[in-house]
Amino acid sequence: MMPIASLPPILAVRVQQMLVISIQSQVVHGHVGNSAAVYPMQAEGVSVAAVPTTLLSNHPRYPTVRGRVLEAELVADLLRGVEERGLIEQAAVLVTGYLGSPENAGVVADFAERALRRNPDLLYLCDPVIGDDDRVYVADGILDVVRKRLVPAAALITPNQFELELLSGTKARDVSGLLAAGNAISALRPAGVIATGCTLADTPAGQLETILCAGGQVSRIATPRLPIRPCGTGDLLTGLLAAQLAKGASCEAAMRHAVDTVFAVLARTQEARSEEMCLIPLPLAPVPA
Repeated sequence: MMPIASLPPILAVRVQQMLVISIQSQVVHGHVGNSAAVYPMQAEGVSVAAVPTTLLSNHPRYPTVRGRVLEAELVADLLRGVEERGLIEQAAVLVTGYLGSPENAGVVADFAERALRRNPDLLYLCDPVIGDDDRVYVADGILDVVRKRLVPAAALITPNQFELELLSGTKARDVSGLLAAGNAISALRPAGVIATGCTLADTPAGQLETILCAGGQVSRIATPRLPIRPCGTGDLLTGLLAAQLAKGASCEAAMRHAVDTVFAVLARTQEARSEEMCLIPLPLAPVPA
C-alpha cells in the first residue's frame, strides 16, 4: 500500500454538521439504494434525509418486481421540500446513487448544482451506478448526465472498476492504468476516486480491492473474495463512507472503516446463507486513527 501523504482540502475538511442528503432508489424488501444506506448511516449516528428515485418491491434479480421509477416531477417536488426545510444548509454530505431515468438524472443534477451554490461546504459524493460486469444497465441518457454534470460537480466518486473505465475512457487493469483513469476523472473536477471491486494485474488471487486514487497517489485495501454476491454492497459502502465523512473522518480512514464493515456484513451474510445482506445489527468496524 502506498500511503497518501495529503489529500486535497475538500476531502480533508472537518465539518460540524451530521446530516446526509441521500438521493437513491428504495425497495420494500431487501437492501439496495437507500434501503441499504440509510440504516447504516443512522447506526453511525448520522441523520439522513432520504429521497427516493424509484420505489420497487425488490431488486430486479428476483423473478418478479413491482413498483416503478418515480416520475421526475415527483422527485423534483420532494427535492423542493428538502430545500424548503433548509436541509441543504444543514447538510454535510450529499449522496446520489441510482437515478432510474434520464429525466430524474437531470432533476438531481439541477438540485446538486443548486445545493453546492447554496452550501459551498457541502461534500458531494457521487456513486455513478451505471453498470457492472462489462455492461451498462441503466436507461439511455443517464450515462450522459452522470458524465457531463454529476461527476464534474462531485468531490468524490465511487465507481466500480467497469464504471471507472467507462467514465474515464481508460483501461484500469494495473496501478498505472488506474492512476491514469483517476487522473482523467480528476480533470473533470472530483478530488478523489474510490474504485470498488477491483482486480488488477497484481491483485492477489482470491481477493478484491477497493482503491482510493487522490492527488496522484493510491491507497489499496484487499479483502478475500467471498463466494456470494448480494445486491447493494456498493450502496452500503457509499453510505458508510458518507457517514464517516459527515463526522469529519479523513477520506482514507472512512474508506478503511467502510471496507471492513462491508466485509463483516458479507461474512455474516454468507454464514446465514441469505440472499440479502444481513445488516442488522450492523457490525461496525473500528475507525482507523
